Amino acid sequence: MTIETEDLRVAAQRTLPSPVEVKSRYPASDELLRRVVDARRQVKAILERRDHRLLVVVGPCSIHDPRAALDYAERLSRLSEETKATLCIVMRAYFEKPRTTLGWKGLINDPYLDDTYHVEEGICLARRLLLDIAGQGLPIATEALDPMTPQYLQDLITWSAIGARTAESQPHREMASGLSSVVGLKNATDGSLGGALNALKAVSNPHRFLGIDPHGRVALIETRGNPSAHIVLRGGAGGPNYDARAIEHCETKLLTANLPVNIMVDCSHANSDRNHERQGVVVDAIARQVVAGNRSIIGIMMESNIEAGNQPMGRNLAYGVSITDACVGWEDTEAILRKLAVSVHDPLIDRVVPAKAS
Repeated sequence: MTIETEDLRVAAQRTLPSPVEVKSRYPASDELLRRVVDARRQVKAILERRDHRLLVVVGPCSIHDPRAALDYAERLSRLSEETKATLCIVMRAYFEKPRTTLGWKGLINDPYLDDTYHVEEGICLARRLLLDIAGQGLPIATEALDPMTPQYLQDLITWSAIGARTAESQPHREMASGLSSVVGLKNATDGSLGGALNALKAVSNPHRFLGIDPHGRVALIETRGNPSAHIVLRGGAGGPNYDARAIEHCETKLLTANLPVNIMVDCSHANSDRNHERQGVVVDAIARQVVAGNRSIIGIMMESNIEAGNQPMGRNLAYGVSITDACVGWEDTEAILRKLAVSVHDPLIDRVVPAKAS
């Protein structure tokens, strides 16, 4: 008689293709990979104040319709070209969604939005879409949620988010320490900064942990640490944290912790009181601080889609409307970012930190 003591609550296991197999099906050209390298260099230059522009991470809260996402990318590419003198625009392409309890977990996990969880198809669909978006000339941002997925997608990513719920997670800190992209770490959902500050310290250092290698085998991963990480203020239970006092408080905490004073402001979530129509108000407030001489704010994040608002999951979904958090519509997105580009144009020279003498 066999005594069973493991996998008692596991209903099924399916073997997925390895990262190498998926990348061989959907390869990135050398030219496209050179663009990714260049985009990462530009973002790092912004963090180091060698590039005077503001970093703008903007796009859908989550992607559920690749056709609409590519439509959005084409529009954003034109706007990026128009505003490139003052803004460095990176498109949000979020395929994984953390859930407080239950709900749709994103395109990778459930590409057909019907709880069938065809993860293999979701991974391939996400990679194909990233290649198409990158083909529009846009740098790409995503949330690094499952520690396995970066092996499939990270070669195409310029900026990665570690969310408010995962910034205190040891596996996510370890993973972020090995990501090739720039990383933004959000403050906790209660609004406190301690977890994000500790995460910044952890992410910048080397780690060793279990993961998968490019061939999908279990491996001991050894990282070098990621020096290109910064905090993202997203507000919290106590309210917004984007005003001048909150920014100054964050600056002080970063300096005290001996961390680079680089702050991105998430204009959505608690900073907009979860009202998508208030994101423009937050952007205007950030622009005023930059114009007044603030040197610590390196960028903003916005949730934006073709159409404003959001909609519940179901059949006959409206085109270009979020099925997760409510987003600003495209016309308002254009207006907000054009206004931002003009607003921050004058003080650019003052934002550049002179290079140190060698």
